[in-house]
Amino acid sequence: MKAVNLDTAIAPTILVQLTDLHIREPGRLAYRRVDTSSYFRAMVDSVLTLKQKPHVVVISGDLTDFGRPAEYSSLRAQIAPLEAAGLPVYLMPGNHDSRAELRKSFPAHAYLGEGSFIQFVVDFGPLRLIALDTCVPERSEGALDVERLAWLEDALAASRGRPVVIAMHHPPFRTLIGHMDKIGLLAGAPELEAIVSRHTNVERVICGHLHRAIEVRFGGTIACTAPGPAHQVCLDLDADAVSAWTLEPPAFRVFAWDPLGLRMVTHLVASGAFEGPYPFFENGVLID
Repeated sequence: MKAVNLDTAIAPTILVQLTDLHIREPGRLAYRRVDTSSYFRAMVDSVLTLKQKPHVVVISGDLTDFGRPAEYSSLRAQIAPLEAAGLPVYLMPGNHDSRAELRKSFPAHAYLGEGSFIQFVVDFGPLRLIALDTCVPERSEGALDVERLAWLEDALAASRGRPVVIAMHHPPFRTLIGHMDKIGLLAGAPELEAIVSRHTNVERVICGHLHRAIEVRFGGTIACTAPGPAHQVCLDLDADAVSAWTLEPPAFRVFAWDPLGLRMVTHLVASGAFEGPYPFFENGVLID
């Protein structure tokens, strides 16, 4: 009889979501103020120091600021430490990206495929990641048309019995931050929610674009966005909110599948180096 490693059997399956890197060419600042690459390098270090090694890292769009070859070249160097550590990294386009340049710059990433959209399915452990392309060329807002929705429906139909995470750039819900909702997912959101509601194995719909941590009930599951590695969108729940950003602390999402509870547990992890860890107890006694 083969021995079973109980520690491995009950260990979580971990997906890390990074998003909205806005990498510029070396030496160039975003909005003339932000060295996005230095912030992203700090986030990469934070991922590499997680106590449990992730099984997959997905970066959900706005990889670069302008979709230029030099920006993707810089990105390639910056994700190299993740790949060198044995972490599979999956890239998705956002409205700041170029599908053509992304494919050209990452020829080893065969999942990027060909055609009008960058959509793919990845299995890791018991989980399935379905990456859905929401981008509209040369537009800030997103959309899902009949073709992309049909592709998702087929992908979900082939995923019955397996917990699924759907990743997309534009969130399919109102965030109440007026200027961002004006460039959100402006077509296909109701149809997407109807599809998700028919597939109860969808554990999460994870999104980027907002540069903030937001959660909402959606189609019988939870949809959420994640902060960026550098600048964040200001929290202003006004229909006429001014488009502005802040250097609030960056963070990323860790999604952990619990094999005992059979549910997804979500953590928000601060990016950077901090004091600690310090013990609560010393020689079995609470430190006073």
